[in-house]
Amino acid sequence: MPGAVHVEQGQAVHADDLVASTNLPGNVTTVNVAGDLNVQPSEVPKAMVKAEGDSVEAGELIAETKALWGLFHATATSTVSGTIENISSVTGQVLVRGEPIPVSLDAYISGTVVEVLGEEGIIVQADCALVQGIFGFGGETHGELLLRATDPGDILDAQAIDEDCRGKVVVGGSLVTLEALNRAVEVGAKGIVVGGIGHRDLDVFLGYPIGVAVTGGEQKGITVIITEGFGKIAMARRTFELLVARDGAPASINGATQIRAGVIRPEIIVAYASDQQAPVAAGVQAHGMDIGSHIRLIRDPYFGMLGAIVELPEQPQQVESGATVRVLVAELEDGRRVSVPRANVELVEG
Repeated sequence: MPGAVHVEQGQAVHADDLVASTNLPGNVTTVNVAGDLNVQPSEVPKAMVKAEGDSVEAGELIAETKALWGLFHATATSTVSGTIENISSVTGQVLVRGEPIPVSLDAYISGTVVEVLGEEGIIVQADCALVQGIFGFGGETHGELLLRATDPGDILDAQAIDEDCRGKVVVGGSLVTLEALNRAVEVGAKGIVVGGIGHRDLDVFLGYPIGVAVTGGEQKGITVIITEGFGKIAMARRTFELLVARDGAPASINGATQIRAGVIRPEIIVAYASDQQAPVAAGVQAHGMDIGSHIRLIRDPYFGMLGAIVELPEQPQQVESGATVRVLVAELEDGRRVSVPRANVELVEG
């Protein structure tokens, strides 16, 4: 919905700065006035003491009937505060629209506003380090990176989570345990970034089996980003070293994930301050796939595995599903060479 944008083009913003706000329409509540008054629906409009568009408070009188010189008196009251939106003589019901629901939007990352999108939002630009995970849950949040591993293969357990983790984005190694997740919520950590997670631990923590729909709306009090896959998987060394180099820096993270069409990847964004020089990583891919390009596979049976392209056959080939598609041959980190559809991989840049 359109709203008010509170910043201007060229303005510097911090991750938690309010940049836009609006009010969503309140929820609609039905009041069965005909039932409350014990009258026919057609009699409801005459019994109303409030009209469409009038404001009402919870418990306030909206309709009443009197009969036999006032000896029999029936009333109907609103169950919520809001505005009367509709009075029906067909159903005998009155619709009350609740108070507007305020929605505030923060900048999410620190940077400079380069464009204002009318009444809908802004575009923020920043020099930053960006890591995309393979899976995550929980929405947008931000906090300082806090390293709790010395090696990409280290396990992040409950003993590694203490009061120093409050308000921080905790970086682990190969696996986060269920106990560590619960402890992180208890101490008030903002997020966890780690290589892997046990599928059963994930289901237990969320309270339900994870599906294929978009994640990101979970209300668990923490955002979790898995960089490699399910199980104990050491975080990719380049990813780990990048996060180690930015230990203590403010980071913005979002666990929203969609595996199928319209792929959405969880992300960690570490913006550089205006007086800092963002390093240029060696081997950054500024073009499409090529021999030697580093990739990550995003479909079973190689989900989450890393490798490099060694062949790019020109002609489409038939795959196990029976479809004829363009493929590539990748050499995985364990030395295996596999042929997979090009749509089943993503480039790893940096």
